[in-house]
Amino acid sequence: MDKIIDKYLDEIITLDLNSRPIKIEPEMADKNADQYQEWNKWFPIKSTVTDKELQELEKEIGYKLPDSYKSFLKHKHFYEFYIAECSFCSHPVNTWRVELMKMIFNDYPSENLIETGRIPFASWSDWGLLCFDTTLKCENFEYPIVLWDHEVYDEFQLQYENFENMMIELAQEHEEQRG
Repeated sequence: MDKIIDKYLDEIITLDLNSRPIKIEPEMADKNADQYQEWNKWFPIKSTVTDKELQELEKEIGYKLPDSYKSFLKHKHFYEFYIAECSFCSHPVNTWRVELMKMIFNDYPSENLIETGRIPFASWSDWGLLCFDTTLKCENFEYPIVLWDHEVYDEFQLQYENFENMMIELAQEHEEQRG
């Protein structure tokens, strides 16, 4: 899975898509950039996320996270990361938890998602969110991934067997779209 993450983060940089109109965390910022630019370059860096922080996050959201997703969070920090139609929650070095909590609890009404056992972690095109579905049977908290359409708040469409399979399938889909 790390190879997939690295490949698509490298692609973002190669295509020069690693700029945002926001202040970038110093650890991730372009050291040679003009500080008065409107758009600022960022670069992925090795993650600083700890097991203790992940345990605290799980306690706060009330659900265990899949080990595969925790490995994802512990691999690299980034501002934007997407594969095919999937755009993952921003994961900057010092504010990753704030960004993820915002997606889980504030981006859409929590009574439609986290309070029903669906943990959002990525956007899907302009449709809605990809969520871990804690209500479906799984082994070792490797929950199935469902798509929640923001226009149909009470329906969830099964998308992927689990997070690791999702990453593999997204990479395949992305390569197929390129031709």
